[in-house]
Amino acid sequence: MPAPATHRASGLIIALAAAAAFGTSGPFVKPLLDAGWSPAAAVAVRAFAGGLVLLPAALVALRGRWGLLFMAWRLVLAYGLVAVIGAQVFYFAAISRMPVGIALLIEYTAPILLVLLAWGRTRIPPALLTIVGAVLSVAGLALVINPSGAGGLDVLGVVFALCAALCLAGYYLIAALPTGDLPPVTLVSAGLVLGGVALGGVGAVSLVPFTFSFEPVVMPLVGEVSWMLPMAVVVLVATAFAYLTGIIGAIRLGSRVASFVGLVEVLFAVLFAWLLLGEVPTWLQLMGGALIVAGVVFVKLERERDPVDGSTVQAMAKKLSKGDHVEWSTHGTTTSGEVEKSITSDTEAAGRTVRASDDDPQYLVKSEKSGREAVHKPEALKKTNS
Repeated sequence: MPAPATHRASGLIIALAAAAAFGTSGPFVKPLLDAGWSPAAAVAVRAFAGGLVLLPAALVALRGRWGLLFMAWRLVLAYGLVAVIGAQVFYFAAISRMPVGIALLIEYTAPILLVLLAWGRTRIPPALLTIVGAVLSVAGLALVINPSGAGGLDVLGVVFALCAALCLAGYYLIAALPTGDLPPVTLVSAGLVLGGVALGGVGAVSLVPFTFSFEPVVMPLVGEVSWMLPMAVVVLVATAFAYLTGIIGAIRLGSRVASFVGLVEVLFAVLFAWLLLGEVPTWLQLMGGALIVAGVVFVKLERERDPVDGSTVQAMAKKLSKGDHVEWSTHGTTTSGEVEKSITSDTEAAGRTVRASDDDPQYLVKSEKSGREAVHKPEALKKTNS
């Protein structure tokens, strides 16, 4: 039986894999933009094709339970428009008007935004370890991307980068939400396809620039290649694999820790620039990488608090027992019912595999209205009087 620490460790490994995959997008999308692709067109193709790649696995995991997808339409819509389209379009629009380094520095203030959001919602100041980790990570990020020699700033580019930061924060919040019985791969596939279709529709009516180029593109150290080569890497690695591992990692780590682990994407971007573009990292960049990793470690050491009222998961877990009346959110709709039992070991319940332990329990609950059973973590349940 995997312990909670092992579960979180696997989440860290998965999140690092997602960061590495996302880190491939810049070196492979940039040649497409230089060849005449608009940011919106590149993102639409990337998202729609990535969703289609995951579609077979999504359908198998769904097992014909289409009602789950329809019940989660708000979550799918938010994932597709904010986590997929918003973050990508604004970032690519930013790097089309300003250096990648500055755009990344602005976009990756997202973890700080999440810390400030948690502070504002709970009125509990961030712990010292979180503050230290944030300072180290931002300092390391500045050293890695070295934005000082980039020249003047484009105002509209800065605005695009700030919007990308807000959407990136939204991505980590949405990705960390419990999906209930909806398989994560189904959510990712549906969100990507929806985002691609929506953006394609917006481009079709000329609300945003929507241009393609099917001419060969030039990649440094490689030379002239078909546009399909960089797009294939973007679709398979930087989209399908990256978003799937990203949501799994965020569910296991929580939005705040996952967002700080996501900073490592910049290190992978530097590594790929070295391998693909021949840009050898400097000692300052290596020092910055060490600071980013140190910052992630500090934030990871601080156990996340319950986003509802700041209490720890363990404290809330002690308040629930069999027969307690509770409420929970099911894809935006409040459902009421009662606790049937606590789950403190790995088992099969409510039609899925549940990972739990004494330190990380979950609860089997039954809806009063439909009689259906579901499994939720303590922080997703609100005890009520009935």
